[in-house]
Amino acid sequence: MIGLAEFQISTLLSAESARPLNPRRFFASQSDSSPKQTMLKSVQELFSGVEIEQYHGDGAAAVTCLITDSRRVVPGALFFAIGGLRTDGNYYIEEAVDRGAVAIVTEQNCGSHLPIDCIQVSDVRATLAVVSKAFYESPDEDLAITGITGTNGKTTVSMLLQYLLGGVDTVGLLGTIRYDLGRRSLPSFKTTPESVDVYALLSQMIQNDCSEAVMEISSHGIDQKRVHGLNLDVAVFLNLTQDHIDYHESMDAYYAVKERLFLDATQPHPKAAVVNYDCPYGQRLIAAIGARMPVVSFGMSPNALIRAEAIVLEADQTSFELIWPEGRTRVVSPLLGRYNVSNLLAAFAVVYAKGGSLEPCLLRLPRFPGVPGRMERVDCGQNYNVLIDYAHTDDALKHACGMLREVTSGRLIVVFGCGGDRDRSKRAPMLRAALEGASSVFVTADNPRSESLEQIFADMRKGTAAEALKSVAFVSDRKRAISLALDTAQAGDCVLIAGKGHESYQEFDGTVIPFDDRQVTRELLQLKSFNVKED
Repeated sequence: MIGLAEFQISTLLSAESARPLNPRRFFASQSDSSPKQTMLKSVQELFSGVEIEQYHGDGAAAVTCLITDSRRVVPGALFFAIGGLRTDGNYYIEEAVDRGAVAIVTEQNCGSHLPIDCIQVSDVRATLAVVSKAFYESPDEDLAITGITGTNGKTTVSMLLQYLLGGVDTVGLLGTIRYDLGRRSLPSFKTTPESVDVYALLSQMIQNDCSEAVMEISSHGIDQKRVHGLNLDVAVFLNLTQDHIDYHESMDAYYAVKERLFLDATQPHPKAAVVNYDCPYGQRLIAAIGARMPVVSFGMSPNALIRAEAIVLEADQTSFELIWPEGRTRVVSPLLGRYNVSNLLAAFAVVYAKGGSLEPCLLRLPRFPGVPGRMERVDCGQNYNVLIDYAHTDDALKHACGMLREVTSGRLIVVFGCGGDRDRSKRAPMLRAALEGASSVFVTADNPRSESLEQIFADMRKGTAAEALKSVAFVSDRKRAISLALDTAQAGDCVLIAGKGHESYQEFDGTVIPFDDRQVTRELLQLKSFNVKED
């Protein structure tokens, strides 16, 4: 997917006069307090205050856009040669020059042989973030931004918080499902975009009169400095369970990355932190934060500042007693399950941390339309419940099954799979979580990518007794697996189709094909209601 900032910026009106480069200015703080202007900046201006290792050139060229993909370079581009897991931007410097780039930013010493400016830095990703912020005139300084991190729940909390704070017209959103920019929305191409896209999108929010923004911030986004230097009003920690261990290698390393959102010594700290007290890693984070910033804790624990008691779980709603320092009230929520109580508490805690009143939020809550692909009900008049959910870790699947067992009078039937080219160590725990929670399990494809389904299924079977595997059907075709699960459902049962949620595609060995669990399930239910049998 092409980053939004990787096109020539047509709204920038004119270029400033070029000035000779004074190398000492690269180490000086940016002190220009003049009003923001929609004018092109020179290379020299964009790197004011940025620490560099070597510079070749005069810094006079005007920059029209910031690019990280050499194929998107246009005349006037500033090209950042970023090393990646699959390729290295340094291999494409000559291509960027040929396409009209005015300067190259790299961690390598490219010498003076290039016909354009070359800037060597120690960390090209951090530099990209700093320069992007300058290029887009620091839009994060004019928005009250809430950044939400955690293994599970980011999407639900972010969309719920956006709704409670005022809705899509005034509260921007960057997340897994979509990017809301005030008066327009775009489909999401990455949970946390690259820093150049983050600042481009935040800038559009300001242009569209947003005053607040909510962001999902992934561990990859933190580690790859996509939010480096971002000014956060509130940072939120939801939970930490096993995921992305193929990337982070250990849970301690995974936690350390999350902690950086709150306590990175090279970054401005958030004005306040909202932390889940029920999560052991949340308690660890609270201890690490200490007195560095105000902390608003939430959870079911009596030690949490914003907490829930007397929880009642039903098939169509959830209710609980909400308690906060200034009061308590009974809350009835359309969101199902105990973990959605935690998500609600997180959203309320953010409002509280911002100094807002909870009463208006409570009045708005009953009209919340829900989150696509998060415990989303598919109802075609059948006498059993069918829910689509994004649960794609063993912890999320365990909680989803536990929640549904509490509100289901009959059997729980689960359809799920494990993604290919991802953390193999979570596959067996995911099957065990499904077997512990469900009466019958259908294991199927879920974005196998370049891996064979046989390998994925073999990894899932490890450590599970042969007797337990008798209640598992391994079905390669996801549509067929869903159909078989629906065929087994009877009155009072519940079918949970997990793992993909809102996603509308399947990835097979470099090929992406359309596939939406919600649409497929609806079509199958309608066919079955007419007693049409599949071949």
